[in-house]
Amino acid sequence: MSYFITGSDTGVGKTLVSCALLYAIAARGKRVAGFKPVAAGCDENGHNDDAQALRVASGMPLAYGQVNPYCFRHAIAPHIAARHSGVRIELPRILISYRELAGQADEVIVEGAGGLLVPLNDRQNGADLAKELDLPVIVVVGMRLGCLNHALLTMRAIADYRLECAGWVANVLDADMDALQENIEALRERITAPLLGVVPYLAEPDAKTVAQHLDINLLERGSSNE
Repeated sequence: MSYFITGSDTGVGKTLVSCALLYAIAARGKRVAGFKPVAAGCDENGHNDDAQALRVASGMPLAYGQVNPYCFRHAIAPHIAARHSGVRIELPRILISYRELAGQADEVIVEGAGGLLVPLNDRQNGADLAKELDLPVIVVVGMRLGCLNHALLTMRAIADYRLECAGWVANVLDADMDALQENIEALRERITAPLLGVVPYLAEPDAKTVAQHLDINLLERGSSNE
């Protein structure tokens, strides 16, 4: 089973958790590939740091273009970055790239851009992409002030688009967050999908370390019950 990774906001650790999932799944002997369809913020070679991290964490050799078909220079909203580059992000192109990867790997971890409803072009957004890919969604919730509203709005959007939520990850961004456990429990009470893990605050985040905090058995149980 492949998954679409989104976040309750931008900068909440989607890439970190995506790479951790890749390492955790690969440790079970599966061929896994990371996929970053759209990236904004690239170097002079047209490479994005998040996409490169996914490429490194993939359990199979991949060319950069296989991992990241759309990469834009400026780290701004994808549809604006595309417009500045004279490009329109087309979902059919992304689907072709995804299917090529899926044909080589047992599982593909697809990392979306920003939050779920970030626009990709003049009429489609991240949720539309997840729907076109027909993938269950995993939500990375950045645990900091405001996370309850952001997380629950994301879950509402998942329901509105009739997507499946396979689970969520609580990623602690604020080392001194007040009532951290109470916030996590508030989300557990309101989100029916399983909590796949709580990633503690890490001064130097490392995907292999984060993988130890995730219970991917919960994903396997969910897919076996379908």
